[in-house]
This record gives sequence, C-alpha cells and structure tokens, in this order.
Amino acid sequence: MNIPAGLNLDKAAPPISLRPERPDDEAFLFAVFASTREEELALTNWDAATRQAFLRQQFAAMRQGYRGMFPTGEFLIVELAGQPVGRLVVNQSENEVRVVDIALLPAQRNQQIGTVLMRQICAAAAKPVRLSVFKNNRAFHWYRRLGFTRTGEQGVYDEMEWRPPNLVSPAG
Repeated sequence: MNIPAGLNLDKAAPPISLRPERPDDEAFLFAVFASTREEELALTNWDAATRQAFLRQQFAAMRQGYRGMFPTGEFLIVELAGQPVGRLVVNQSENEVRVVDIALLPAQRNQQIGTVLMRQICAAAAKPVRLSVFKNNRAFHWYRRLGFTRTGEQGVYDEMEWRPPNLVSPAG
C-alpha cells in the first residue's frame, strides 16, 4: 500500500510514507507496542521488571497472532520524513480490507498522521474497510469521525466498517 507523495497534511508537512517491516525494526516495533499499553500498565503495582516481562510476552503473542491470522497481510512501518513513527498492519481479502493494527509513537499521535493513513486506505478501497477496536477505547470515536459505523461486537471488541460510497450495502 502506497501513500502518494502529494498526500501530506499541508504544504509544509513532511511526507508520510510506508515501507515493509524489516528484522532490524523489532526494537522499534516493541517501543511502539509498549507505548500503547502505558495507560493500562499505570493501573498496576508492578515493578519495572514485571512490566517489561509482561510487555515482552504480550508483544511476542501479538506478533505471532497477527502473522498466523493474516499470513498475506502487509506489515508496514509508518515513516514521517524518513523516520519511523508507527506501524500499520493491513490485510486484503476478496471481501474486505481489514485494518488489523495501526499505532503511532506518542509524540506523533494527534498530528493527523493516522487520519491521513486511514483516509488513504479508504480512498483506495473498492470494498468495505473493516476493523476491530477495544470496547470503550477512545479510538472508537476517531473511527466514527472517519465515517466508520459499528456493525457488531465480538467479545471485548466493537466491529466497525467503512463502505465506499458507490458500494451497495448488504441490506440494499
């Protein structure tokens, strides 16, 4: 998946680009993952070693799970002006484009980077774009602002979908 060079936040914004993950990205990917769990871990009384062990175990499980469930998925590094700032995992199948994971480092959150990426994914899709988001996660409202609708739930997740304007809905 390519983000066109002209798709920037504004004329002065550095370019957003995507590239495939590489083996030497592992430490960066762990840092991104760990940053997404900071609020949750702040609620524990765990010491630094216990937190680190928990994060390593969860990171390994996530990586293995994503690769197992989406063997043909695109595992991408989000770059801003050539510097890695996040990750994106997208899986395209016959019936959908599934956004498996999107995460940015804390310093790049709320800078419109995720919005640009999600809009580009939707603009390029000729089929529904679907994703799962933890219930009560503030990202749910962000996805709603991007035009996603809640289509159901699966365990601790809300299922969401964006449909291209020219795509007939299943009910219609």
